[in-house]
Amino acid sequence: MVTRRLRSTLTTCTALAVFSLAHGAAAQQGAPPQADTTLKPIVLKGKRVKAGNLAAATPLASTTTAEEIRKKDIGNLQDLGRTTEPGVDYVDTKPGQRGGLFIRGLGGARVVTLVDNIPIQYFENFAREGQATTGLSSTNSTFDFSSLSTVDVVRGADSSRVGSGALGGALVLRTLEPEDLIGDDKDWGGVAKANADSEDKSVGGSVAVAKKIGNTSILFQGSYKHGQERDNRGVRDIDGSTRTVPNPSDTDQSNLMVKIRHDIEGGHRIGITAERFLSKSETDLRTLWGGTTPTSYLTGEYSGDENRERDRVSLDYEYEAPEAGSPVSRANFSLYWQRLAQESGSGSLRNNGTTYIRNDSMQNNAYGITGGLESDFATDGIDHTVRFGGSASLQYFNEYLFANTAGSTAASESDMPDITGKSLGIYLEDQMAFGNSGFTLTPGIRFDAYSYDPDASLAGNTGYGPLGIPTANDGSRFSPKLLATYDLTPEVQLFAQWSMAYRAPTMNELYLMFPNIATAGYAVVGNPTLKAETSNGFEIGATYTDADLTGKLTLFHNRYKNFIDQVTETTTLWASPFPPFGPGSIFTYRNRASVEISGVEAKIRKEFANGFFTHASLAYAFGRDTDTNEYIRTVAPFKAILGIGYNQESWGTELTGIFSSGMRPDGQSSTFEAPGYGIANLTGWWEPEQAKGLRVQAGVYNIFDTRYYNAVGVRGINPNTTSGTNQPVAFYSEPGRSFKLSLTQRF
Repeated sequence: MVTRRLRSTLTTCTALAVFSLAHGAAAQQGAPPQADTTLKPIVLKGKRVKAGNLAAATPLASTTTAEEIRKKDIGNLQDLGRTTEPGVDYVDTKPGQRGGLFIRGLGGARVVTLVDNIPIQYFENFAREGQATTGLSSTNSTFDFSSLSTVDVVRGADSSRVGSGALGGALVLRTLEPEDLIGDDKDWGGVAKANADSEDKSVGGSVAVAKKIGNTSILFQGSYKHGQERDNRGVRDIDGSTRTVPNPSDTDQSNLMVKIRHDIEGGHRIGITAERFLSKSETDLRTLWGGTTPTSYLTGEYSGDENRERDRVSLDYEYEAPEAGSPVSRANFSLYWQRLAQESGSGSLRNNGTTYIRNDSMQNNAYGITGGLESDFATDGIDHTVRFGGSASLQYFNEYLFANTAGSTAASESDMPDITGKSLGIYLEDQMAFGNSGFTLTPGIRFDAYSYDPDASLAGNTGYGPLGIPTANDGSRFSPKLLATYDLTPEVQLFAQWSMAYRAPTMNELYLMFPNIATAGYAVVGNPTLKAETSNGFEIGATYTDADLTGKLTLFHNRYKNFIDQVTETTTLWASPFPPFGPGSIFTYRNRASVEISGVEAKIRKEFANGFFTHASLAYAFGRDTDTNEYIRTVAPFKAILGIGYNQESWGTELTGIFSSGMRPDGQSSTFEAPGYGIANLTGWWEPEQAKGLRVQAGVYNIFDTRYYNAVGVRGINPNTTSGTNQPVAFYSEPGRSFKLSLTQRF
């Protein structure tokens, strides 16, 4: 049935796009000879629209360029959140605590990450994430900042362009292109950087070079970093569940990327991209050492590891019309293969000399196409930019847990079946500028559909006996939007948007199966009857852009339906093995009826003629379950970044303060409410005239060595107890005073 819906929708959307393009071409052909039909690309306050760019032409997106990444020493998502994007939080995964990327209080599968418009699949295993030995880091971070040309953060519940999953927002990443490195009147260019960071005792370097030979350009990018555990403000360097110093760790991270681009007469460009990201970590799990029972983990031996890999090969096509009046003004398509793999585990000996190993691995192979085209034309005094595009993919997912207990591997099994997934998304929008009125209206719509087909051969998982065999799952959804902007003055633009968003359940939420019935009386299972999450998003705001003053203010309110949440239920399918032998337990997923998140975001920057500058930005949000009135604790407290600096032609310095209020109390003594904090950072740079293209940058962060916490990252910590998955709260504190030094050379 879903196949028929896909075919019907594809036919309808294609017909609409062809009609729009044909109507625009006919209008241009029928114009009188004296009319000026030369159209400029529609620009939204300085942003030039690029075909297929899912962050283009929306006031809800903010951009960090490669130059800003280098100048602000942004090396990871934590750096992004404490420099250019105060509304972005990234939480490290720690023993028993899940991390990940959060935008506007939502994370996990509710935030989409795209690299060159190719989605990075979100992985999770609810059955393992609460354990100290097999937790997986978020796949949102399987990329390297040194390979990026721009980072766009798209905020809000809007699936009209990005597609399924964009309930909190999207991280839209574009990798370097040869023209990003090759300057004017040159046929080659490059940038090299070496850096050191005391926060994780890391040293690393990166290089990117590009060469143009005739109509062909070649780019090579590579990076490597070696580091240790990320610092905190804990002081107990002991073994066991009361340890507060981080577990010792070694991490190696590398990224390689090669691009070939060939320009063809008529505005066409073809190319190929190959990319590989690899991160390997080994950790001494000292939080689990020190036990005295025979089955306790052997002190000095028990360790963990995590490997993350992302490989991508894509065939790329771009088109830019050589002159105005073409039915298609711009186009961009990629045919790709992407493999994403993660492996996390631990193992060694117990005190009694027996082996104990757990290793959880997941892999997803995706084959797909993504892209879009745009057409600029005018009809009856209205300048149009029609955008039509989408994506389709075929995915093969598998997961397996290897277990070795005292030499026996009988407990090894898949927590999820092998799954074949299919997805399709098609969008269409028309950005209409009404003459010289300053008013622009953009209606848009996207259709998304998915289907999951679990493998029927499920032998080896004992949970399917009492709970049944999982079945196929599919669904579809239309996500409309309406965006209006008005240029009140040449500097001030007002905007308002209503949009809908959609998120299909993940494979984990549907098909997870981890039975621990005989020994503990519980099972962790997915729910194949889950409904897709939906939302309505409302945004209103204004931007100000002048030569020396820029600013932006946004108010938002998002309503979510069928919010997927983790719950604990009782069952009579089996009994608890512990007295008084009551009903068994099931950890599973259910839909919450209604959740709301509202807030405000603002930023401003002022440049002075004498070289001084100042900036400020803030983010505040409030979320609650409207049925139970519970707070949504993934919503971060108020956060502000204030800065003042001074720049000259060859040197500059900046003092920045980051301030956050405390987590809202939830009335539960078993949860930790992180207190508010304020920290100061000081950075400086120097570009010596004697060494053209060289930049030396240094910084001291958290100058006063303040102990503070990421409120979202410690929301599930119980301050009244300790265990292998719940250390004292100081264990989860953020880094103290740290230093960075980097050297960057442009060629």
